[in-house]
Amino acid sequence: MTAQITKWGNSQGVRLPKKVLELADMHMNEEVDVFVENGRIILEKMNRHQTLEERAAAYGGKLGPYEEYDWGEAVGREVW
Repeated sequence: MTAQITKWGNSQGVRLPKKVLELADMHMNEEVDVFVENGRIILEKMNRHQTLEERAAAYGGKLGPYEEYDWGEAVGREVW
């Protein structure tokens, strides 16, 4: 499948066929991340599921251990 780069206002644009968007599970007005890798323009869905490793890397590779927080003695009708 081919497409053509055309003028779109003060920018340029490429129209993507409906079938391409369906295959990529992308929809009208959905935001995408655009980046260039090895001379290729890549469009990627913004809210894709991240693996645990990807999430950990975003936070400096730390997943814990976490310390417990002492909230003090129960007040009122709280049950511990």
